[in-house]
Amino acid sequence: MAAKIKHQLFFPHQPKAVWEYLTSSELLELWLMKNDFKPELGHEFTFKAGPAPNFEFDGIIYCKVLEIVPYQKLSYSWKLGPGDGTFNVDSVVFWELRPRDNGTELLLEHSDFTVMKHIGIFDAMNTGWLRNIQKILEHLNTIDNGSANA
Repeated sequence: MAAKIKHQLFFPHQPKAVWEYLTSSELLELWLMKNDFKPELGHEFTFKAGPAPNFEFDGIIYCKVLEIVPYQKLSYSWKLGPGDGTFNVDSVVFWELRPRDNGTELLLEHSDFTVMKHIGIFDAMNTGWLRNIQKILEHLNTIDNGSANA
């Protein structure tokens, strides 16, 4: 499948601040899902979401860190299925951070879909990624405004 999810957003924050939301398990949970992520090459981890039986999805996303360049690039595999060892989605998530205009340009590319059995999952991920990435900005802005310490 040649389909690709691509989103690009600007954050008025330094790359280190944005990077923390991509690589800290606790911060990832704030904007994405529960997980056991560690920023280590080859680390296998999972994201835990609610199951979606209509899409043969048991609620667990299986991942492995494929590339990590601190404050610049991160990629990991992204596989999900019904829980029987088969996968309905087999793909790669790639993040790139670029310093720009006193902030950070964040690029997400979710691609290399070698398996995609339900187009509805693709559509949900496309809108879900954008909605969730925007939560990073909300959290960073809350910290900037001092609300996190209130």
